Amino acid sequence: MKKKIFDKIKEIEKYISELEKIIPESISKYKKDFKTKAACERYFEKIIEAIVDLAFLIIKRKNYSIPEEDKESFEILSKEEIISTTLCNKLKDAKGMRNIIAHEYGKIDDAIVFNSITEEIISDALELIEKIKKKI
Repeated sequence: MKKKIFDKIKEIEKYISELEKIIPESISKYKKDFKTKAACERYFEKIIEAIVDLAFLIIKRKNYSIPEEDKESFEILSKEEIISTTLCNKLKDAKGMRNIIAHEYGKIDDAIVFNSITEEIISDALELIEKIKKKI
């Protein structure tokens, strides 16, 4: 189980590294380049999916109660003091954003997605990884 956890961490780190290589330097460049925009959105999705997988691996390893929904996995990690409430809420929001992108609920706000990609998901994912490494 520990190997699966570290493999999932490596997967997340790989996605982050690949995303960092393609993020445009400005929102205007992001909006203009539909291929880069699509690639950034896809990496965002992959990072979130891998984060959810990682949360479930930790829950299983620690024998915590199994969540009914993906977002609940972050609440369980928070309740068990693996992550802070703040990080829990950020990851739940990111999961919601991932669902909007993946399922195209309504119009996607490029500015919000760009901000999530450039300012939030990478640091949140790295914080999660750091917390998990300390607890397993």
